[in-house]
Amino acid sequence: MSTVSRASLDQKLALAKRCSREATLAGAKAAAVATIASAIPTLASVRMLPWAKANINPTGQALIVSTVAGMAYFIAADKKILSLARRHSFEQAPDHLKNTSFQGTGRPHPAFFRP
Repeated sequence: MSTVSRASLDQKLALAKRCSREATLAGAKAAAVATIASAIPTLASVRMLPWAKANINPTGQALIVSTVAGMAYFIAADKKILSLARRHSFEQAPDHLKNTSFQGTGRPHPAFFRP
């Protein structure tokens, strides 16, 4: 049975905290941009379009804007977490797995495989 050192666990915890902080910041930036991008057309349409003025009350407007902001937050944070996990897993991989170049048999590829 293998033992894990305290320093190794502390290092992994620090890396996880840093990654979650980066993901939180990326999500917050995306949410801020999405809030502005969805609030402007929503508020403008309520003022200009008769159908929107009659059917979308202030609660509906807030729901539209907050839904878009929440979706943007979680999508951006998830993408950031996945990209950081991919990068760190590649950095910690053994050297024989890092070599991703293809060493084929020397045969020419069919035409549909050529770049």
